[in-house]
Amino acid sequence: MTRFDWFKAAPAAAHALLKLQTYVNDYGLDHALLELVKLRTSQINGCGFCIDMHTKDARAAGETEQRLYLASTWREAAHLYSEKEQAALAWTEAVTRVGEEQVPDDVYARARAQFGEADLVALTLAISTTNAWNRLNIAFRRPAGDYQPGMFKAARSA
Repeated sequence: MTRFDWFKAAPAAAHALLKLQTYVNDYGLDHALLELVKLRTSQINGCGFCIDMHTKDARAAGETEQRLYLASTWREAAHLYSEKEQAALAWTEAVTRVGEEQVPDDVYARARAQFGEADLVALTLAISTTNAWNRLNIAFRRPAGDYQPGMFKAARSA
């Protein structure tokens, strides 16, 4: 059961997070890669609403069911993901779990080999922003299942 709609309770906070999300989305990183990163972050955090959203958005953009189903076990299905996607997924896991273990040097080296400095900052912001959305949606128990692809585009441009 939803505790309350945090988006309506704190519209300025929601708008600030949406502005950062717009920056991340418009920065220029590959859209399919961003959706994989957002999905993997949400899987780690257990955010049902965001998992529902990112699988639907990815599917609407042409992502395959197989890659979506196997994103949480991408290492065992590495052949389905490019080197760049694998580096981004490893970076995603390390940054999302930064409290458990600092970001390992080998994960950084792998990410740095695939991304320039500014791109790696944008990727890290994508992960951080998704973590923020996850935490808000989990804390206030936003239910999963009713998301429709693109439903937040109007809010992002407001």
